[in-house]
Amino acid sequence: MSGPLGLSWRLLRGGGRRGLLGAGLTVAAVAVSTALLLFAVVANLGFQDRAGREAWRNPVPAASGAMAIQAVRTDYVRDRWITVVDLAALGPQAPPPPGLDRFPAPGEVWLSPGMAELAGELPAAQLAARFPGRRGGTIGDEALVYPGELVVVRGQTADSPVMRATSSDDSRGGAVPTRISGFTGKTTEDAVGYSALGLIASVLMVVPLLVFGGAAARLTVARRDQRLAALRLVGASPGQVVAMTVYEAVITAFGGAVLGTALYGLLTPLLARIEIRGGPWFLADVWPGVLPTLAVLVAVPLLVGVSAVVGLRRVVVSPLGVAKRETPPAMRFLRVVALLAALAAVPLLGRGVEVGVIAAAIGGAFLCVNLAGPWVVALIGRITTRVARSPARLLAGRRLTDDPRSAWRTVSGVALTGFVAGFIGLLAPGDVVFDGARAELRLAVPSARAAEVTAEVRERLAAADVRAAVGLVAKGGRGREDGTGGEDGGGGDRVITISVGRTGTAAPGSGSGSGSEEPVDVAAVDRARTALEGLVPGHGATSAADDDRLSAQILDDVGTGTVIVLAVSFLVAIAGAGITAASSVLDRRQTYALLRLAGTPLEVLDAARRAETLIPLTVMGGGTIAAGVFCALPFAAVAMNVTGAIILLVCVALGFAGVIGAGAASAPLLRSVTANPAPRPD
Repeated sequence: MSGPLGLSWRLLRGGGRRGLLGAGLTVAAVAVSTALLLFAVVANLGFQDRAGREAWRNPVPAASGAMAIQAVRTDYVRDRWITVVDLAALGPQAPPPPGLDRFPAPGEVWLSPGMAELAGELPAAQLAARFPGRRGGTIGDEALVYPGELVVVRGQTADSPVMRATSSDDSRGGAVPTRISGFTGKTTEDAVGYSALGLIASVLMVVPLLVFGGAAARLTVARRDQRLAALRLVGASPGQVVAMTVYEAVITAFGGAVLGTALYGLLTPLLARIEIRGGPWFLADVWPGVLPTLAVLVAVPLLVGVSAVVGLRRVVVSPLGVAKRETPPAMRFLRVVALLAALAAVPLLGRGVEVGVIAAAIGGAFLCVNLAGPWVVALIGRITTRVARSPARLLAGRRLTDDPRSAWRTVSGVALTGFVAGFIGLLAPGDVVFDGARAELRLAVPSARAAEVTAEVRERLAAADVRAAVGLVAKGGRGREDGTGGEDGGGGDRVITISVGRTGTAAPGSGSGSGSEEPVDVAAVDRARTALEGLVPGHGATSAADDDRLSAQILDDVGTGTVIVLAVSFLVAIAGAGITAASSVLDRRQTYALLRLAGTPLEVLDAARRAETLIPLTVMGGGTIAAGVFCALPFAAVAMNVTGAIILLVCVALGFAGVIGAGAASAPLLRSVTANPAPRPD
């Protein structure tokens, strides 16, 4: 190799042990950024893949040329839901649904692998007998949202009762047959909501990663600037300096990106076990695919290269100033103005705004916090210098003033995590207790058949050896409770209540759910559901707890997402603090050596290094938490709850502990570079 590329490669290889250590720190930083960036990309692609596999169960009415009838409803067993799909062909050309190699014939029952396994584990009276018929086959993964999902597809005739069922006033557990021309379907509202949450979570993860990736390009920046300034002074052109910087940054960044991709590949089996929306993920969902992976492998080195070039202005324009180590000019207040403008736009957001706009606004505020960070650090440095009462504080204040960007890089990860914690802390769901009765089932029935169906309910439950109190009420809980009809015996629907585990006639809300003296017999509840299957075509028996399942699942998933986002943020923050602390020592090893040669105790140097980290972290951490809380205000329904307060306290404690630990880990390196105080030429 010749030219700038060859010279960059020789300088990179010939940098000595400490030069290679600096390059290794950059590789490690880029590897962490790449692995976590792939995870953030997958978070969105995975939800899209899930939504696509689920869409076929959300039928779209055929405008013309209907080929089949589809009815979808939800059933329940234990604490899990079952998706039941009934299909009837309207002709011989009906296409097979996803996951089936042919259209199900009347009387056939197809089960997902998870459903088949559970039906074999539980007694038949609790689950398997609920779906009688000959087994047609196993539903493939392309029709399932997640591994282990419970799905049943049943073949019907076009004139079967379930294919002619009508919607009731009480649609819980019910299905409406739809004439369809294919199984394209449409994205469900739940899937759209999860995709929106995934996008916002990605923004909260990606922005710190971009900041960390940019900072990786500036590791050991002082040593590199000195070297490039020397080359400029001996005649290298600005173009050659820029080219050498790009080559060096891209070479190390590409190596880190490849290493990060391999690391992510090793972690995919663990990531696939994270349960969201009812279950884990298929391995294909947590792998971004060839094109997104190549895009990341190209984008990360480019980002690092651009970040490295952006910092070359002083080297190109004033190489003598760099060589003499002159203090760069102060940053402009415009950085703070940009942050204030971004925060001023936040109150304009609300629940009616498109999620893309919300994500862009939050991301913009996030980036502006990073933009204003060095300016605030410089201000902190000037104040610290004025009020310093010890040599360590004076050294820390001067260092913060001389190089605020380097000091900000050390604490930026934890400070930005404070923004995430503040945002999430205000929106974190509290400890909500769902008190829906699990043992009081309800079955909607046309009013004209109320007495007949109520009597058959009692017969079926008795045959299944299920002790239950059965009553009949009008919609809303009004009406007679003796099973003989109601005061509005004309049109409309009635609701049969079945209180499992009780005897006599059930009164409205008398089930053995919340406040019950007896524990819920889940086996008896499942036997009752099975016994009542098909009694009212297109409708199943449900409980108040079933109505709460989706809300409870969403809150559980929000909690899981909170843990994931904070875990990623802290991983970036702690890794960034450790890597930049070590890099800072390498950058300033000549300064530390000169101070040691002048008689400064090592303890003072170490105390100054801690102070220049903890002082700006205390100020900036509190500021970024306040900014995160402010950005969450338009979306918060209530004030911060106990869960949110705990999240903030834990984040503050972990942030300070991580930074202190990172500083302690680089203390041996400080002793090493000052072991021989005589400065050596680079």
